[in-house]
Amino acid sequence: MKFVLLFGPQAVGKMTVGHELEKMTDLKLFHNHMTIDLVSNFFDYGTKEGNRLVNLFRQEIFEEVSKSDLDGLIFTYVWALDLQSDWDYVEKVCNIFKSRGATTYFVELEAELDERLIRNKTPHRLAHKPTKRNIDWSEKNLLKTMEKYRLNSFEGEIKKENYLKINNTNMEAEEVAELI
Repeated sequence: MKFVLLFGPQAVGKMTVGHELEKMTDLKLFHNHMTIDLVSNFFDYGTKEGNRLVNLFRQEIFEEVSKSDLDGLIFTYVWALDLQSDWDYVEKVCNIFKSRGATTYFVELEAELDERLIRNKTPHRLAHKPTKRNIDWSEKNLLKTMEKYRLNSFEGEIKKENYLKINNTNMEAEEVAELI
């Protein structure tokens, strides 16, 4: 089994690249908004209840997939690299898969802000992420999150086996998936 953690800032192309990677492999895509958008029908993601439910659903899916006969999972995540709690969460999720013999891959995407603001409005993104359809709110949230957290790693910061960092500013999702 393989576990691919595809991470980077909002609108960098994680889900879109994940869809392309899913087409090229037998891995299933679990993009982070699958749980966020489900729970947002009841509670905002930032609330205590919303966060608890998102984490609960993700945990259960990770556990079941890791025990299954699936070839693996691609999971997208906005990793705040300046928060120890996010490092701990990534370690916890990876350990679910490692404990069952899976190989873990870390793929970090980065892109220029201007390109991310364009990608934030693409039909593909909006079709798969209902909570991003309020473009004004989504853009403000993207900028606010970028100011509040560090969403790309420093050179040499991530010392994981099977780690790849790709600047995909001027790349198509299929090209990025081929590199992965």
